[in-house]
Amino acid sequence: MRFYDIFNGDADGICALQQLRLEEPRASVLVTGVKRDVRLLERVTAAAGDELTVLDISLKTNARDLERLLAAGARVRYFDHHAAGEAPRHAGLKTYIDTAPDTCTSLIVDRYLGGRQRAWAVVAAFGDNLTEPAQRAAGDLALEPIEVARLRELGECINYNAYGETVEDLHYHPADLFEAVSHYRDPLDFIESEPILEVLRHALADDLGRAAALAPEQASAAAAVYLLPDEAWSRRIHGFFANRLAQEHPGRAHALLVARRGGYTVSVRAPLDSPRGADVLCLQFETGGGRQGAAGINRLPEADCQRFVEAFTRAYAA
Repeated sequence: MRFYDIFNGDADGICALQQLRLEEPRASVLVTGVKRDVRLLERVTAAAGDELTVLDISLKTNARDLERLLAAGARVRYFDHHAAGEAPRHAGLKTYIDTAPDTCTSLIVDRYLGGRQRAWAVVAAFGDNLTEPAQRAAGDLALEPIEVARLRELGECINYNAYGETVEDLHYHPADLFEAVSHYRDPLDFIESEPILEVLRHALADDLGRAAALAPEQASAAAAVYLLPDEAWSRRIHGFFANRLAQEHPGRAHALLVARRGGYTVSVRAPLDSPRGADVLCLQFETGGGRQGAAGINRLPEADCQRFVEAFTRAYAA
């Protein structure tokens, strides 16, 4: 019998697993990658009796491999907040899925655990740009404002680390980052004791400075489109930059297109004032997916760029 922990490499996936493993310690095989590497179940070959915990990757995207693993006799717990499609009915599957725009996988795990590791859920919610839910959750912890600010920075830095075309673009492999995190019950102790946050803080500031110098390709009160170059810094920063733009312009939708050979990688943020429709928009394209407030397209062919921009503009017309 083997245990597998399969998780998105961003703050939400890492912190969701951290909460569970603090409550349910166990040695496991870690399966993760960059944020956009979401077809993680295809990497797993499980046998009867194996137990899989899946965190923060779309069930819809992994449906075929989920059915394969269940048919092999594995037992699966599935926690997520992305568009899921229809979950298979199987005695070996337990799903904890909530696609509401004001939640994330770590907040779902927080409910599952009755709030016993809530500080890590706060880190994740901040990292996922869910500022108000994060602050509500933090309100139950009797933290000082400076401590909440530190949790926010940690979440944003962990999330920033997940963006890249490959793990070579990242500062830390998500499995290594989780391993570092796993030794700390309190994220504030992690902040005080580990040099990782300082490394990510400086790297983020450098990448963000380059992105902030860019002007939008087109912008209105309702929607803005940014084009980023085919560079490692662009691939690392575009998610954080999209979240920052959403915070600065809460009534405006944003689309960030990062150039790559033959096309683009796309990040979409719905207006924070009305965080809906990003998943529906991106699912119109072959490699699109996500959640209501934030979604993306892994590979948008150059020939589809204009069609995407027109669909984005229509979706968020004032």
